[in-house]
Amino acid sequence: MYGITDQINRASDAVALLIAEGSGLQTNALFSHRLGLVVGETFEVVSGSFLALDRKYINPEEQAQIYEWGNALARKINAFRNTLR
Repeated sequence: MYGITDQINRASDAVALLIAEGSGLQTNALFSHRLGLVVGETFEVVSGSFLALDRKYINPEEQAQIYEWGNALARKINAFRNTLR
């Protein structure tokens, strides 16, 4: 349980940290690249939620909430990335 929890926490932290880091970069292309990494970290959190569900650490309702959060966040970030091009 510790391994999945730790990985999900690190990926969740990376979402905020990569956005902050990217916002301070000098070009939209560099910021867009960091936002692409954020989408990857978001998918990592969602993937971890499937593992947690399979191992019965969380229930299906909790996993569904994480999935919806991840899906909504990824759509928003990709929409924002499109404005940077």
